[in-house]
Amino acid sequence: MLISGSGSNLQALMDRVEDGTIPGRIVRVISNKADAYGLTRAQEAGIDTLVIDHKAYDSREAFDAALIAAIDADEADLVCLAGFMRVLTGGFVRHYVGRLINVHPSLLPAFPGLKVQQKAIDAGVRFSGCTVHFVEEEVDAGPIIAQAVVPILPDDDASALAGRILKQEHRIYPLAVKLFAEGRLSTRNRTVLVDGQPWEPETALVNPPLPAPLTSAPRRRAGP
Repeated sequence: MLISGSGSNLQALMDRVEDGTIPGRIVRVISNKADAYGLTRAQEAGIDTLVIDHKAYDSREAFDAALIAAIDADEADLVCLAGFMRVLTGGFVRHYVGRLINVHPSLLPAFPGLKVQQKAIDAGVRFSGCTVHFVEEEVDAGPIIAQAVVPILPDDDASALAGRILKQEHRIYPLAVKLFAEGRLSTRNRTVLVDGQPWEPETALVNPPLPAPLTSAPRRRAGP
């Protein structure tokens, strides 16, 4: 687990490991900031921690090389970014391709980057949400594993919307890690499948809600 801050998604993952939902263990939590509260969360749970301060390195490449050395020493099968506020180099991403995942507080590919809740509100979209995805060299890009949708309410500000989205991050991030650990994910043409199956074709979310006559599919006429 790579973190930079409070580690609320880390806590969600630790909880699901503890109760057996995720069939695996967190071998180490690494932060680029010594004062990240997520380190305290991990230490109280008996998980090994490590601080690798990015300021101690002359380049991103050197910092990422130190990260790689630490992760590989632990023989980790999966690397989870959880509020890790560093842009990783292409070399790091390629080293862990297919086993490096991230959670982002928008419905990617919409609104990558920072301050995404305000961007969604300013754009006037009906829905926002969060995305767990495999990481690629482009920032906030990669095959999508899971998404959760949150409606944007008329009186929302960025803080209120962010809080509701975060609750859904705590649900879908453990789900994505569970599916990975169980070997149930596969990728076809950049689409991530669970157990090799696509989504149900009639699945839909609509806002504003459809009136009753429009909630069912139109009837087909008999004959030509």
